[in-house]
This record gives sequence, C-alpha cells and structure tokens, in this order.
Amino acid sequence: MIQLEQQIFAFDRLGDFLRNINPDNSAYDVLFETVNRAKSNNGWFSKENVLHAFAAWGKLLNKEELTQWLLPYSFDHKTPKIVGLVLAGNIPLVGFHDVLSVLISGNKALVKCSSSDPLLIAFLIQKLQEFEPGFTSFVEFTKERFTHFDAVIATGSNNAARYFEYYFSKVPNLIRSNRNGIAILDGNETKEQLEALAEDIVQYFGLGCRSTSKVFVPKGYDLNLIFGALYPYDSLMDSAKYANNYDYNKAVYLMSLFDLLDNGFFMLKEDASYTSPVACLHYEYYEDAQTLEKKLIEDKDLIQCITSNQNTAGHFAFGKAQQPQLWDYADGKNTLAFLNILT
Repeated sequence: MIQLEQQIFAFDRLGDFLRNINPDNSAYDVLFETVNRAKSNNGWFSKENVLHAFAAWGKLLNKEELTQWLLPYSFDHKTPKIVGLVLAGNIPLVGFHDVLSVLISGNKALVKCSSSDPLLIAFLIQKLQEFEPGFTSFVEFTKERFTHFDAVIATGSNNAARYFEYYFSKVPNLIRSNRNGIAILDGNETKEQLEALAEDIVQYFGLGCRSTSKVFVPKGYDLNLIFGALYPYDSLMDSAKYANNYDYNKAVYLMSLFDLLDNGFFMLKEDASYTSPVACLHYEYYEDAQTLEKKLIEDKDLIQCITSNQNTAGHFAFGKAQQPQLWDYADGKNTLAFLNILT
C-alpha cells in the first residue's frame, strides 16, 4: 500500500515534469513522440492542443493543490477496490482526473481508454510509475469488457450513459452523460473578457464538455462583438478536420434555410439547443436576468459550466472554462466522495 504522502509526492513530480516541457531536452523525447502518435491517431489532437492539456495538468499537479483537494477525505486503512473506468476521449487527457482520483484514494484503476485517446493517459501513467514504482500494480489497461471490478466510473453520450446505468447497475457506479458549457453576456464585457470568451469557445476546437457551445445575450446585443473576438482564430481553418466540419455544417444550414451569421470560418446561429456543432456557436436572447436564472436552474442537468462577468457562485470567469480546479467535478458529481464511500 502506498502512503498518501508518497502518492502526493509522485503526482507532484509528474506535475513538475509537465511544467517544464522542453523540446530541446532529451528527457522529453518520448513525450513528443507520443504527441505525434496521438495526432496521427486522432486528427483533432493537434500538437498545440495536446501540449496545452499537458501544461494544464502541470499546473494542477502540485503538492499544495493536491493536499487542499484531499483535505475533506480520509482513505487510510481501506482495502483497495478495483474501479473500472470507461473514459471519454473528446479532448486530450479528459479522463485523467478519474484515473488520478482512483489512485489518490488508494484504489486500483481498471482503465478502458477511448479509441480517440488511447496513448496520452498511458504515457502519463508510465511516467508516474517511474516516479513511484508502487503504482505499477494499481493500474491495468484493457480493451475488453470489464470482468473483475468492484465499482465503475463511466462517461459517455446520453445513449451510452443509459446503457452504462443498466449494465453496471449491480455495482456502485458514477455515470456521466453529455453536457455543455454556456456563457452569459450582459453587454458590459470588456474587449479582454470577450477575447477570453473566444478562447473558451474554440479551445480544443470546441469539442470539450466545458467548451462554450452557447451564449445567452440581452435583446439588441451586437453579435459582431463576438465575431470580433473570434477573428484571431481564423487559423482554425488550417485544420482539415475543422475546415471539413465548417463546410459541411454551413452547407446543411444553408440548405435548410436557417438564418445564419458567418465570418468565413465560424458561424453564429440562434438556437435553443445547448449543443452546437463544430465551427458554430448557438445564441439565445433573454429578457431579464431573473427569467434566465430560472431557465438555467430548470436546465441544470444539461449544463457543465457557466462563464460570465458576474461574481456569482458556480460561475467561472471568461477564459477559465477549460481551467477547472481539481475540485471542479464533471457533471457536478464528486468523484472523491463517491470513492470515499466504497468499503
């Protein structure tokens, strides 16, 4: 059994490794080889996006934040359980938080990676095991159906989530489905805030569950302000997958005679749906803040995170949608609390 102090030390070392990525340092040769392989496997995993994901985890994996995150829990003297993990793969390393949670709680991770991201998490676990060999017997990767497990954490589409709930109903389980990030604008945003919003929209090509896929704007709002903030990202069209999606979705909209605002690489569409396709942002007008707040409460199970310029509990600042803390749990489901009740 690895002591908690040893675990924190090992993850802190992994964080330090990720905080100091340097292409001129031979210690990072395997990392950059893995980045290239991940891009070849999944065209959405650009080098820039994968390195951004590595850097984000480098910031999170430090002794201070790990200690703060774990403070409310005690996992001492518990017999390790085998926790099956069905990971998503929509953006690089999106499933790493689940792996971290299982290991730091003293349990064993039986990991089924998404075919979209089979390399990056395996690379991080290999590095972690170099820093702390005791983790070697605590992680198993599989491509098959789980056959030996005590609990499950699974993430997937809404349809997949319903299947998971049925298939894993006989064991403790934490199931997540599809949600989206939204933003609320009130017309008083600064240029810098709108630029930060644009990053929330296009980071990882908008494929993350925390990516801003819809904005609520007041009546009469000038939507060109959003286009202006997005303009520096016209290089998105350099990605063949992004460009193909933009062309396809634009053609579908035009053939369907939908009203559309288009700047040549990105579209704005008035739509009640929280889920928007690649290269498109949905927007919806609201009458007043109180009515909007009521609507968002009713739709809370569809929303992953909210960004705004409001100093409101549960809201993130613009530009922070893809920068959650360790305790900002996906779907609002506390992974550590779930693991803490396993006996």
